This record gives sequence, structure tokens and C-alpha cells, in this order.
Amino acid sequence: MEPIKIMILEDNNARRDLLELLINSSTGLTCVGAHSDGRHILKYVSESLPDVILMDIDMPHVNGIEALTLVRTQFSEVKVLMQTIFEDEEKIFDAIMAGADGYLLKKTPPVKLLEAISEVMEGGAPMTPIVAKQVLLLFNNKHRKFSKNNFQLTGKEIEILNYLVQGCSYKMIAGKCNISYPTVNTHISHIYAKLQVSSGTEAVAKAISHKLV
Repeated sequence: MEPIKIMILEDNNARRDLLELLINSSTGLTCVGAHSDGRHILKYVSESLPDVILMDIDMPHVNGIEALTLVRTQFSEVKVLMQTIFEDEEKIFDAIMAGADGYLLKKTPPVKLLEAISEVMEGGAPMTPIVAKQVLLLFNNKHRKFSKNNFQLTGKEIEILNYLVQGCSYKMIAGKCNISYPTVNTHISHIYAKLQVSSGTEAVAKAISHKLV
């Protein structure tokens, strides 16, 4: 099996080196690039074709949200995990709207970061729990819309969607719902199809804006 290819965009030199070391020392992962800013993001991606980008949101010249927006213009299939020091509501919202596949704080432990990479590759939307709470507050207070459309979701799909909104991993959802991991994947595939979305963050945003949870 080919290793998952990871690209790192991180302004802090020491942290960038540590992330590269973590990736290259982890089974099934390989670092295909580590860069300090996003000025040449499209060149980096076209040359190395990463599966996942670990994106610092606060970079000089071209910040993470701007770099993410550029990536989405040409490489919609690349997974992007945003990383930041602070739980900034507006930046979280902007990153999700720009197409981020997950959002983690930089203080996330290495093992949780590796779990997030695995989860995003499986179609999940990993978020640090405190970030997930900020997303809920943000949509509830500022950006919530109203709709009577329930998209024909089943009761079990609503339950699983609610856990996604809470920032639960697939493994956690399987335990809470007392179902197998593959069954969670199947339900989430059905949820994506019914909501007409292609990522977990899109599903979370749509669930909240349409009052599905």
C-alpha cells in the first residue's frame, strides 16, 4: 500500500521540523514537502501531489485561508487540515467556508494529529473539541438559516450527524451508537449523498444552517 503523502505549511521553523519528523517516523505516512508560507502553494501541490496538507492558518505573505482558497481552485480532492494556536471564531468560519476538511489547534497531541490524518482520509471532519464547540456557537449566533427540509435523513443518520457536529471521530461514533466502524462509514456516505456534500465540514455546516441537529 502506498503511504499517505503529507505536505506541511508551517511558519514556525522548529514546529515544521518536528511535524516533518513525526510524519516520516509514522508508519504509512511520508512527508512530500515542508514549507514556511503559501506564496507558491499551487506549485508545491502540483509537483508533489499530496493527499493531505497540514496548513498553518497564520502564515506571512499568503495566510492559510488564502492558500486553502487557491488549492481549492485546482485541487479539490486534496484534504486540508487547518492548524492554529487560537480558537478564533471568524477564522474558523472562514476556513470552513473556504473548504477546510478539518480544524485543529496546534497543541493537539501528536497521536491525535495522526488520528486526524487517518480520519480525514476516510472522509471525516476532525476538529479539536473546543473548535467544534466554537463552530456550533458561531453558526447558532451569527450564520444560522432556517429550513424545514430534513433531506430525508433517517433517525440513525440524524444521530450520527449530531455526533459529527460535536466533533466526534468515526471510532467514537461507532462506540456511542453501538455499531461497527464500517457501518458508520456507510451511514456517513448516505448522509453526504442526501445533503449533497463531499466533506465532513460541509456536512456539519449544512446540518447546523438547516437546523438538522
